[in-house]
Amino acid sequence: MRNILVNRMLSLIGGLFRDLVVATIAFLVVGIGFLFWMTSAPGTSYHGHIPAVASGNSESEPLLRKHVYKLAGEMGARSQWADGDLREPEGYILEELRAMWLLPELEEFEYKGELFANVIAEITGNTGEILVLGAHYDSVEMAPGADDNASGVAILLELARQLTDTTPNRTLRFVFFANEEPPFFMSEGMGSYINAKNSYQRGDQIIGMISLESLGYFSNERDTQRYPPVLDLFYPDTGNFVAFVGNLSSNSFLNRVISNFRSHARIPSESLVAPQVFPFVNLSDQWSFWLYDYDAIMVTDTAPFRNPNYHRESDTPETLNYDAMAEITSSLLSTIDDLAYN
Repeated sequence: MRNILVNRMLSLIGGLFRDLVVATIAFLVVGIGFLFWMTSAPGTSYHGHIPAVASGNSESEPLLRKHVYKLAGEMGARSQWADGDLREPEGYILEELRAMWLLPELEEFEYKGELFANVIAEITGNTGEILVLGAHYDSVEMAPGADDNASGVAILLELARQLTDTTPNRTLRFVFFANEEPPFFMSEGMGSYINAKNSYQRGDQIIGMISLESLGYFSNERDTQRYPPVLDLFYPDTGNFVAFVGNLSSNSFLNRVISNFRSHARIPSESLVAPQVFPFVNLSDQWSFWLYDYDAIMVTDTAPFRNPNYHRESDTPETLNYDAMAEITSSLLSTIDDLAYN
């Protein structure tokens, strides 16, 4: 009898062990498959070093440089907690947009007794649908914020300039957000939160939102790119690519954007689609639009995972690659053409 019980116990333990092994293998297979899906993108990325500015981008490069040097070089830290406030960069953006014969407006809001404003300009389309292009113009306290995020603001201004005299099918809404940085980050004090909330309450038909976040720091050297754990198995270690980041529900929108970008860009590109509970996909203003169920993605140089100057006094204009920024601008123009003009 004892032998029978022992054999049954061994058989039971063996069965449980086999089930555990099978379940573990299945979990690993599904997990690895999900990671491959998260990190894959349609189209073929450009490979190789970032080339010098192309002739078609030669006009953009000095203008991008001008905007960054004005915002991060002359103005320096753009924070409510630094000396002064956000009125100076706000005024510069308004001035530049008016010079393009656009009619910018301020979306003012109050948060904890302080008054802030987003700067908004639109190129009206033929339908009620809207494509939002956004970048935050503030920086962390004491940091000039050349990469984070004068680079995004500069590209957004240049996109607006080149599209000013066009007539899109879908309205192009250019939004320069206040208060992306701490202590407002991921709070109701973010300018993008206010803008997304107001858009939702008006019933705006936003087909997608693209957040331009830190787009100026690139390197063609190996071991210049870092990642959260595990993701380093799926991406290159050279920090010369543009990253397209979205949540799960924005997957189709992201794929359309990066597919078109890759068909024109002479700069490498990668993508990541992940649940928005992952902290590293929430790092900019697209987060606010996810709260209101809009498709939204971030386009970025990956900021803290690459740039050693991130949120430091050393984030200065001379550290940026303006050839790369000009190439990004040119390729995004083609992407916008696909999204808003076809």
